[in-house]
Amino acid sequence: MSLSSFPRLPVVLGLAGLLPFIVSSAAAWLAPMVWQVIAIKAFVYYSAVILSFLGGVQWGVAMTGDSPEASSYRTRMLLAMVPSLIAWPALLLHPADTAWVLAAGFVLVRLHELSREGRSMLPSWYQGMRTLLTLVVLVCHGVLIWRLSGH
Repeated sequence: MSLSSFPRLPVVLGLAGLLPFIVSSAAAWLAPMVWQVIAIKAFVYYSAVILSFLGGVQWGVAMTGDSPEASSYRTRMLLAMVPSLIAWPALLLHPADTAWVLAAGFVLVRLHELSREGRSMLPSWYQGMRTLLTLVVLVCHGVLIWRLSGH
């Protein structure tokens, strides 16, 4: 499935959402030192926001598609809270640890989205787009973690 087969607006918004990851991870290496510190903070804060947003996607899916009496509804609603509960406390850690925890959060969300229950009620194009976006986000986390490891 190519990007051209996805609905245009979600693709444009998804790709635009990658810009803060890409710019701040690059700035953590290339900017003057004072801006590197700001870029690292901006990266982890934005990452926490986006991870929380992904939980909100599942919350919205549960509210619009599942019957409140269904076990799938309860499961999806509970799991929708996990990204926020990972992201917020991660911000209290050292930035390198924060980046690791947030990266793990993105992997967990993606694994849930790929599961039978997680992918139910999501449009078919969503999976391909989310895989691409998650890969770029994880590469950016790797770039930042590498920078914070002293290289």
